[in-house]
Amino acid sequence: MRELRFGRAGVEKGQAVGMIVFLHGYGADGNDLLGLADPMQQHLPGVAFAAPDAPERCAGGGFGAQWFPIPWLDGSAQAAAEAGLDAAADDLNGFLDRLLQDEALRPDQMVLVGFSQGAMMAMHVAPRRAAAVAGVVAISGRLLRPELLATQATVKPPILLIHGDQDPVVPFSDMSKAGNALTAAEFPTYGHIMKATGHGISPDGLGAALQFIRERLGIDG
Repeated sequence: MRELRFGRAGVEKGQAVGMIVFLHGYGADGNDLLGLADPMQQHLPGVAFAAPDAPERCAGGGFGAQWFPIPWLDGSAQAAAEAGLDAAADDLNGFLDRLLQDEALRPDQMVLVGFSQGAMMAMHVAPRRAAAVAGVVAISGRLLRPELLATQATVKPPILLIHGDQDPVVPFSDMSKAGNALTAAEFPTYGHIMKATGHGISPDGLGAALQFIRERLGIDG
């Protein structure tokens, strides 16, 4: 298991009443999403933010990181992608366990917010943990191994799917595919469509995520 480097923002360690964990996309790093802590923290009093770097250097080039290889982008074998997903899931689970312990928080005080490949990681890992996190926000992502979800899920945290209807990277149709599999497996599932939005996060998408997080963490006001 590889230990993930991470950045942190928000209230000081030991004082948090909730934790948002940002999971970045392919070719980025934790700092790519940690900047969202600035506009979000004014609406999430008492909450801390953590953003780990994925464990591998991006095989597709550049200076960013990847959670696992993507064959159609980097020419890797499908077997390498599958093995990479499993290894990254172990790494992420270990990171979340350590983070909860270090911050003295319960799983139901944590929300995972993933973008693109990070959303894929969030939706893959959260249902297979021993205890449910408060919720998952999956932005512009895809549900991996949907055929195994119903049998492998050990917990069923609420999941909010957010996707741009003009996404050229992860097709918009993947949102409904994920939603159908999640609802069939009896996950509390919600959705928000970002109109005229590509592979990114629009202001209304961020607003939907904030509302969901506030509800899941029980933050009033």
